[in-house]
This record gives sequence, structure tokens and C-alpha cells, in this order.
Amino acid sequence: MNNPVPARLAALRVAMQQHGVTAVLVPGADPHLSEYLPAHWSARTWLSGFDGSAGTLIVGREQAGLWTDSRYFAQAEQQLAGSGIALMKLRVPHTPEHLEWLQQQLHDGDVLAVAGDSVAVAARRQIEQRLAENGATVRTDLDLPGEIWTDRPALPASPVVEHALAWACVPRAEKFARLRKAMRKLGASHHLVSSLDDIAWLTNLRGSDVECNPVFLAHLLVRADAGATLFVGRAKLDDALVAALAADGIGIADYASITSALRELGANDRLLLDGGRVVSSIAAAIAPEVVRIEAPNPSTAFKAVKSAAELDHVRDTMRRDGAALVRGFRRLEQRLAAGMTLTELDVDTLLHEERSAQPGWVGESFATIAGYQANGALPHYRATPQSHSTLQAKGLLLIDSGGQYLGGTTDITRVLALGETTAEQRRDATLVLKGMIGLSRARFPKGASGPQLDALARAPLWAAGMDYGHGTGHGVGYFLNVHEGPHGIRAPAPGGALVPLEPGMISSIEPGLYKPGRHGIRHENLAVVVEADRTEFGEFLAFETLTMCPFDRRALEPNLLNPEERAWLDDYHANVRAALSPLLADADLEWLNRHCAPL
Repeated sequence: MNNPVPARLAALRVAMQQHGVTAVLVPGADPHLSEYLPAHWSARTWLSGFDGSAGTLIVGREQAGLWTDSRYFAQAEQQLAGSGIALMKLRVPHTPEHLEWLQQQLHDGDVLAVAGDSVAVAARRQIEQRLAENGATVRTDLDLPGEIWTDRPALPASPVVEHALAWACVPRAEKFARLRKAMRKLGASHHLVSSLDDIAWLTNLRGSDVECNPVFLAHLLVRADAGATLFVGRAKLDDALVAALAADGIGIADYASITSALRELGANDRLLLDGGRVVSSIAAAIAPEVVRIEAPNPSTAFKAVKSAAELDHVRDTMRRDGAALVRGFRRLEQRLAAGMTLTELDVDTLLHEERSAQPGWVGESFATIAGYQANGALPHYRATPQSHSTLQAKGLLLIDSGGQYLGGTTDITRVLALGETTAEQRRDATLVLKGMIGLSRARFPKGASGPQLDALARAPLWAAGMDYGHGTGHGVGYFLNVHEGPHGIRAPAPGGALVPLEPGMISSIEPGLYKPGRHGIRHENLAVVVEADRTEFGEFLAFETLTMCPFDRRALEPNLLNPEERAWLDDYHANVRAALSPLLADADLEWLNRHCAPL
């Protein structure tokens, strides 16, 4: 099959010449600045062939480059082959960042075009400032990829449904009251919300416009005195839901009419918006006389801290998810032992079958990563019918998967030993586990942030002269996005936000190790921040592990674990066995008991 990318780039360059544009910036973004995009806004993928969740494309008159991070290097090399687009590896010495590269390439009179519905207000401001130093300008009124994309997919039209109060736990009227209190504190008369997970959480509504993320396309304009307008496709909501929203003071308007509503604001209005989560084309509708208050959406911090009732649901969900995984892993092991031919694709099928049988299951929380041997060294690997590996009774299988349930979102990684393993594999798996245990056992003062804790997970690998290129942990939503801010556990970055960890915040703990062409290791549990102690030095916090599923001890080298680490693993497996035993029987229960036995 011929690669369509060169022809698409050629067509883009014709459009660039017609409009007097020197370069085009194509982020992987939509008007809501989502991590995962509806097909309608996947312009970067359409133009480049690269479909990773993180990446920025720049097309010049003669050169083109795609910037992405180490999670996607191998994938990008494969998908960009023959495209004429150079892979630009982020955070690799001697590779300029994309804005630095633009500064090198654009000079007096040159014009950069970026579609206004794909770039945040704050990002546009940064780009303009950087390029102004060279006399170059930025246009956001041109969507050149959209101009040449003649068969662009339509906007999704999936229905919007109520997240029942029994699961949502807090009525939306109470959430809006809390939001309005925060607005008044900031002096705002109105608040624009464009981030889909914030809107879903505030309204207690869910949808399926974005694969694996139970959200729907909408904007929300909230008034501090009373009332709010949800800008959403009316056909997505049934009459009963519209009436229920109206009873809570939320009106409905057409999705595309958000700009018209913003134009109606005047000099007496003070609009709160998050400059990192509202796109330039939407903000352009705001009159200059309207006072802008740029600050993080208050709801982002609210929804990050799960309530006691939400956490009760999450714990139950984790038990059911763990039981499904035990059944799936046991079936996988049984079929391999019987000599059946299985591929990485079959792993996805097995887990889907078991998870979908659980009460409250809605769907996957992301596309399952099942990487056998060398494929495990690709952090965001995805097997396809065209490219996958057949499992054998030896080596390691990395499985990163998760589910969306009415009572929570799960995300777990386990490394299974399918048979004989090497000493190197067992050592590597154990070193990664030591890091995970170290962070899971940590106590830290109130006010500490994820970047301050990140080194605890890396220390065993650093001692062996090894490291990994991704973050150690991300926030997780409550029947929402599997990646949720504002907190995270990652290496400190210049200018990076230091968001304090608070009781009720859920984070993944997932150190890894990747050896290209050989194997990959990642162990991942979800944990919630809890109060630990109060001493003369202040309040201290800790992590309570939520994920309930055994580690495969056959992939480990127990002698590398110190007594405290062995005790943690034995205690964890005792908790797993107690939590999952009531949900399992016969061969599944026997499998659980065997894998949860003390070291």
C-alpha cells in the first residue's frame, strides 16, 4: 500500500504558498485540549501517520519534523518511515525543542500558522513571544490541514447519559455551589470550562465521544450568581435529562454557539478561564473590555480529591477488576500449558471477556498493551492484526490494561513469566519492583509533591546504572480519564508545577525499565494518598494501595529483596488473597492462592 503522507504534505505546502505561510504547526489537540482525540481532530495523525498520544508536527516549505518523547521513539520511527518527516526526539541531547527549532528556522516576515482550535491561550502566547524575537508572526485564523482534509470524519454524536447519584455520590447542585464559591473568591462573574473531564464531573454526566474516556464534546459557561449553560449537541440528550439539568439551573445551547455567548459578555463581566485548557479560537470571541482572570479550573482540584464514598466504590471496583484479571491470567496460563497458539491480541480478548462480565463495567480505560518479550520494551506498544507476536512458553509478557466502571477507573500493569526466564530478566523485574515498593511504603510531609517523591522509585535502578524515560505516576479519574491532573509523580522539570499531594488523590505508581530488542518491565498499582501520622514536625501522609492483583513471583529474584521489601510483598499478597477469595472459586481460587503464597 502506498504511503499517502507525502501527497498530503505536498497538498499542505501548496496551501501554505497560497496563504503566504512559512511553516505550519500541528499539535495533537482538539478544542478541549484532550489527551485522546476524536477522529475529527486527528489532523496530526492524518498528516504524518504517527498516532501516538503525544507529538507535535511542524511542516516547513522544505522540511518537516515530528517531536515526541521516549515512550514513542520506536513507534514513530516505524510510522514515519517513507513520509519525509524527520523524527525529533524530545529530551535527547543536541535535539532542539520544537519552539527552539522554529526560532532557528523563522525570521523577519515569516509566518507560522496553527489552527486556533488546537492551541491553548497560554501556548499561543508563548509561541508568539518566542517568534517575535526573530520578527516572525503567528496566525491562528487558518486551519490549513482542515482545508485540504476533504474526507475529514464528522464530529462524534454519541448520547450523553446521567452518572447516577448512587455512583456519582455528590449531587451536581452541590458541585456547582462549591464552584461558585471558588469563583466569587477569585472575583469572577463567569467561568468558562472547556476541558471535557471537568464538565463531565461537574454535571454528573458521561458520554463516549472519545475512545476509552467517558466524556462528551461540550463547553460550559457558569455564572457566579446562578445558572449555567451547557453547550452540547442537543440530539445527544433525551428530554428527561434536559429537564433534570434545567431543574438544577443548567440550560442547553448548541455546541458551536459558545463563541456567540462569549461575545455577549461586556465590560462589567469578569471571566475566569484556564489559559492552559481553553483554545485560542474560543478565547478570541471574548471582547477586550471583559476582565480575564486566568487561573486553573477550580473543578480540576476538586475532582482530584476523591470523597470517602467515591473511594468505597473504587475499592470495590478494584476487587472486581482484580478478580477478572485473575480469571484472565489463569485462562491464559492454562491455554499455553495445553499447547494452544496464542498471540498478544488474544490477551486483549481474554481480559475484555472477563472484565465485561463484571457488574458496573462500561469499557476499557485505554487500549490494552500486551507486549511479549522485545515488544514489552515499547512503553505504549499496541498489537494490531497486521503486527503482533505469538506467545511462547518462555520469557516475559508485559500487560498494561484497565477498565471503566460506574464505580471507578482502573489501570494496572503486570509482568507475567510464561515459562523459563533469564537471570537478567528476573534481576530487572526485581529492581523495578524494589522501586515500586519503595515509593508505595513512603511517608512524606503534608505539602510534598510528586516530583519530590519520584526518585524513591528510581533509586534501585539508578544504583544499577539504569533509568526509565517516563513519569512514575499520574492521577486517575473517577469513572473519568485514566490520566488526570493536576498532580503527578515525575522527575522535576524546570518551571514545572509542584502540586501538593492531598489525602484522597489517586495516583499510579509505575516505574519501568526498557531494553530495546530484549524486554520491558513495568509494575503498576494505583494508590490513594491517606493521612499517616502527626508528629512534632507536622502532618505526614502515605499511600494506601488500591489495586488488588498478585505479582508473578516467577518473574522475580527474591534474594534481591531486603526483609522490609519481602514483608511488604507478602503483606500485599495476603491482602489480595483476602480481598479476591470471596469472588473466586475452583481453579481460579487455587490459582490465586498459589500466586499469593508467601515468598
